[in-house]
Amino acid sequence: MAVIHVDGKQLEVNGAHNLLHACLSLGLDIPYFCWHPAMGSVGACRQCAVKQYNTAEDAQAGKGRLVMSCMTPVADNKTFISIDDDEAKAFRASVVEWLMTNHPHDCPVCEEGGHCHLQDMTVMTGHSRRRYQFTKRTHVNQDLGNFISHEMNRCIACYRCVRYYQDYAGGKDLGVFGAANNVYFGRQKPGTLESEFAGNLVEICPTGVFTDKTHSEHYNRKWDMQYAPSICQQCSVGCNTSPGERYGSLRRIENRYHGDVNGYFLCDRGRFGTGYVNNPDRPTTVQQKIDGKLTPVELNKGVDYALAALKGKKILGIGSPRASIEANFALQKLVGSNMYSNGMNKAMNTVVQKALEILRSEGITTPSLAQMEDFDAVIVLGEDITQTAPRVALAVRQAANNKAGKMAAALNTPAWLAEPVKRIAQNEKSPVIIIGSHISKLADIASSEVVASSNDTARLAYAIAAAITGQQVVVDPDAAEFVSTVAAQLKAVERVLIVSGTSLQDVSLLEAAATLAQALPHSGLTLVVPEVNSLGVAMLSHNSIEDVAVLDYDAVVVLENDIYERLPKALARQIMSKATCSVVLDHQLTDTFKQAVVGLPAASFAEGDGSVLSMEGRLQRFFQVYVPQYYNPDNQIKEGWRWLHVLASELNGVAPTWQVLDDVIDAVAAHHSNLAAITRVAPNAGYRVNGLKVAREPRRYSGRTAMRAPITVHEPRQPQDKDSGLTYSMEGYVGPQTNASMLPFAWAPGWNSPQAWNKFQDEVGGSLKTGDSGVRLFDLLPKSPAATYVMPALAALPAGQFTLLPMYSIFASDAMSQRSPVMQERKGDTWLTMSQIDADKLHVKCGDTLQVNAGSEHILLAVNVEEYFPEGCLGYPVGKAPAIDFKGSISLTVSKAAQVAQGA
Repeated sequence: MAVIHVDGKQLEVNGAHNLLHACLSLGLDIPYFCWHPAMGSVGACRQCAVKQYNTAEDAQAGKGRLVMSCMTPVADNKTFISIDDDEAKAFRASVVEWLMTNHPHDCPVCEEGGHCHLQDMTVMTGHSRRRYQFTKRTHVNQDLGNFISHEMNRCIACYRCVRYYQDYAGGKDLGVFGAANNVYFGRQKPGTLESEFAGNLVEICPTGVFTDKTHSEHYNRKWDMQYAPSICQQCSVGCNTSPGERYGSLRRIENRYHGDVNGYFLCDRGRFGTGYVNNPDRPTTVQQKIDGKLTPVELNKGVDYALAALKGKKILGIGSPRASIEANFALQKLVGSNMYSNGMNKAMNTVVQKALEILRSEGITTPSLAQMEDFDAVIVLGEDITQTAPRVALAVRQAANNKAGKMAAALNTPAWLAEPVKRIAQNEKSPVIIIGSHISKLADIASSEVVASSNDTARLAYAIAAAITGQQVVVDPDAAEFVSTVAAQLKAVERVLIVSGTSLQDVSLLEAAATLAQALPHSGLTLVVPEVNSLGVAMLSHNSIEDVAVLDYDAVVVLENDIYERLPKALARQIMSKATCSVVLDHQLTDTFKQAVVGLPAASFAEGDGSVLSMEGRLQRFFQVYVPQYYNPDNQIKEGWRWLHVLASELNGVAPTWQVLDDVIDAVAAHHSNLAAITRVAPNAGYRVNGLKVAREPRRYSGRTAMRAPITVHEPRQPQDKDSGLTYSMEGYVGPQTNASMLPFAWAPGWNSPQAWNKFQDEVGGSLKTGDSGVRLFDLLPKSPAATYVMPALAALPAGQFTLLPMYSIFASDAMSQRSPVMQERKGDTWLTMSQIDADKLHVKCGDTLQVNAGSEHILLAVNVEEYFPEGCLGYPVGKAPAIDFKGSISLTVSKAAQVAQGA
């Protein structure tokens, strides 16, 4: 810590920061543009000027000089500055004025209006009149794809966009062109931005150059949206989000800062992949199958029909890793533990259960997403994290830059001086070793990358662990040098991050990752699981869908799951047809929902509350954004646990006992001791700040009467939230005292843009003032003894046989986000991938068609030949082609030559 003197006040700050960072952490207002806490300082905008003095006496006499606070280090008891000095204020006002000379007068129509950092800083500096009367410089905008709109005329040349896109996110297709007063930020030619993290440009840009194109279709100002604290549902990382709603439609997803998880950034699937909530064909009323067709019916009639059909039946319950713990628990209570499945197929359940076992073992430490960025080396085993857990890939990119920070520190250069650190490093990176089934998007930062089958990847990991611990290495001679080199690299650093996951559905790969973690002291192990609540349902039950499908049952209840997407169609049809009655709860019109005898409209994450368990083992809560019935009284959407509890109570002839979410949470804690910490995830419904509930709506929210004008001209009372300490109005508390798990959005006086998170942080870029939300569950539970795993035998397939490898896509593999129209536009081609060697053996080339025969499935796929792909393996596109059993028997039919290659 260090002591500084600001306008005559003695203040204590973090001595490692620059003056701007330190002053913002104190809650002091200094305007800025180019600086960002995640990217350091470059001094490009000159907006953060303050007056600096050599001594206290000089400060009293006003004898000082102007400095840029973002480029000035803190010196303990030697730093005397003034923010309020007249010269400093005049300089800051002049900077804004010349930055605005070419900025258009388009605030009323600019989509950034109302949450624009430029607006905030202009007001903060007092600049209110424009003296520039001449022709403004203009640019031609580019089409940057279906996520981002481009309005280059609004640019103030702060360079934030390219620094983020290139230096932080590793993008190559957006840069700066020109020089001096005529620079252009864009692509060499119009086209879709290639980075999976391009959406963050919307919040990085302090003006309206880059805006959310998906929001443009039904645009409204930030202050006219209702928000709730939420958790991204599109993968298992657990990023915090702020979904914004208007007129019963989800309009935009914004990043919700979490110091230990996502920080300031989301991936594009998390930001843009929630359009399925607004799908016009989604179920909103109870439906009953009449004359072979699902038909909307009156609520009580449909529920009574379901109750009559379920009465006295042996009910099978199929849960879902995309549904909350509370909803899954309610289904488990309805059918009983033995008849309940966690909703995963057998292959995925096996690897997720193994991941759960490993993460709860002695000697295994699972870092948070933010902690991943601090490791000295990273080894990725068999998981294409850019596609399966993109935010982890972004964290790995930051870990690769740690060597640059250490090289700079050795020369006494602060880490926040972005450009000097970059020049010192000269592209040197920390070791990043990738062993996977194909070349990944992280290849540009990899010190070495090997393409191998999952079996070979596991064997290499075991060999590396053996080399590290001094044991005899059993490995193919061709790989011995690689194993030796990697082992030496990992031993030479202090802390190693091992990343693996379940995507290849190979238990031995997870065991190999655990073995490597045990061989490396101070290592961290991250295991990626497929869905938002995969670990949560795995803790509720070990039963896969196939495990319970063989039981004796005559009715089935399916919760927010499409078994036709998880199982081969023949098996899914068999499970559904075996039941005389099927009740399906979902918020999407899936193939499973279409087979229901009774369909119940379940709430999505935007319309209900619930808890989920991330891959880190962090229990977190998402909250209802809006009440659908407020805009449409005929809407019958309810949370899954409410439907299921009504069914269970009526079938058992007892009165419902779960009235609010807290009742369900208490029941979960009572019945599952390992999940007892669920009561600590967020405050209960009695939570208040200064006697007030927390407002879901910003202070300027407007138009409530007009919203319901088609229903009634009289404004009704706002919906009353009995499940949480949030209120559906702007009449409530807004501010930093809110519990972190209950923060719907960031706003502070004078700070309307995403930069407002500065006001909610204990230290800018650190934790929130009330502590980061969520509970790290595995830290609280007893650890199981460390297991010893054995290297798998070499998998040698007979000639002509193939192993199917699942291949994932960020925009296609997630079952829900691929239902969003904007994601379908980015789905990409559907390929069956193979090596050149195998293509030559089969006499096929790129573009030829193969038929994959898997059980009763016959799927035609075009061939994609990759130079680097494991021999004897075929890459099958998950989410783009029908579900198949990856461990089952397959054959290939070469259409043009009618050749058949048997596979296993």
